[in-house]
Amino acid sequence: MRLRYGWRGLALAAAFGIAGLCGGCSRAAMNYQLAESIGTVGKYENNEPVETPQMKVEREQRESQEAKEENLQAQLDAAAALAEGYYYEEAAAVLQAITGDDAEDERVAAAISEYQAAQESLTAYEGDIPHLCFPGLIEDTMRAFDGDDMSYTYSSSMVTVKEFRAMLQSLYENNYVLVDIHSIAGNDTDARGVTTVEQKELLLPPGKKPIIISQDNLNYSGIKNGDGIATKLVLDDEGNVKALYTDEGGHDLKGDYDLIPILDAFVEEHPDFSLRGAKGIVSVSAFEGVFGYPVEDSAVLNYEDNRAAVQKIATRLKETGWSIACAGYDRSYMNEMTVDRLKSDIQQWMEEVGTLVGETDILFYPYGAEVAYPSDQLDYLLDSGFVYLCGLWADTDFWELRDGYMRQTRRFIDGYTLENVPQYFTNFFDVSQLLDSDR
Repeated sequence: MRLRYGWRGLALAAAFGIAGLCGGCSRAAMNYQLAESIGTVGKYENNEPVETPQMKVEREQRESQEAKEENLQAQLDAAAALAEGYYYEEAAAVLQAITGDDAEDERVAAAISEYQAAQESLTAYEGDIPHLCFPGLIEDTMRAFDGDDMSYTYSSSMVTVKEFRAMLQSLYENNYVLVDIHSIAGNDTDARGVTTVEQKELLLPPGKKPIIISQDNLNYSGIKNGDGIATKLVLDDEGNVKALYTDEGGHDLKGDYDLIPILDAFVEEHPDFSLRGAKGIVSVSAFEGVFGYPVEDSAVLNYEDNRAAVQKIATRLKETGWSIACAGYDRSYMNEMTVDRLKSDIQQWMEEVGTLVGETDILFYPYGAEVAYPSDQLDYLLDSGFVYLCGLWADTDFWELRDGYMRQTRRFIDGYTLENVPQYFTNFFDVSQLLDSDR
């Protein structure tokens, strides 16, 4: 004979069996024994064998309230994350879009008021804007400074990861904040259709000072694999830009081993170090590769793969707040070039590199060798779409607007300048406190 019991039937059958064994047990004790026998201890109120209609109503109300609270908290958190990066108006807008009872929540009103007050407190910055420019970074100083024929080159021309991290921390503690070069000035077209380069209103929180950080000619040329230095940029499994580095055991690792991923990680940890998502600028030439990938010679092994890799990395960089600058095709002294030679160099860059990294309006003069102002060479650069022209003045911060362009200096920081002219950087950090002891 087949017995057919529903859930309630099984529960009642178990209840009768337990009641027979329990005798004069209290209801609570009997419920516990029953729940234990059918595996529902702690599931329902007072260990009832089944969820009663009243319990179901209460549970659904509780779950609805919890979901409502989670949703409101998610919106509050999203607004707070925007505000940390100085997106005050956007943060307030997220909360102003809330409807219903949640719109009356005191936390929402307080946050909106806070963000509106923060927006009103922003002040227009006037003054010089420092631009610190770096080479590649050394991860393992023991292998880089091992006494071979490359040790001096690395020491004089590069900065260590330890030093760079200390510089970022010092800049942060001294209230510097990263800004996009495009937020300083840009093209403005008037009612007549005439386009000029005009200064923009750079709004900063009280006490904050703007700064631009860049990495120059990122090709990883001249780096010997195994010397404790990254050899190329790559994308990790999440699509983020990392540096490929070979450790002492010969294992290839993707991680924060060079300037770009280190700065990305620092901003993620300190979002208030970046004004509205700004990161930095990376300049590239073509003659010795881009991001560690040869791209100029179609006979190179994996040529098409290299170009595809550069394109993906450049796209991701720009998505995450980075700008890409032209450093010329073969990184030659532009001040010595004739107009025809300069045209050839820039056109080659646009064909070989610009097609991969996209158009750019930023030019980093190789070695700081600027063309004459004015000159036919300058006219050509402006006609080619370059607006931001960056030279090199080691000890000075300077920028100016001229007819059709913005000119800015960069302070180049490498091992030589850190060791020999540390006074150039006293406004930013104390070199004596951060210089790597392994140098």
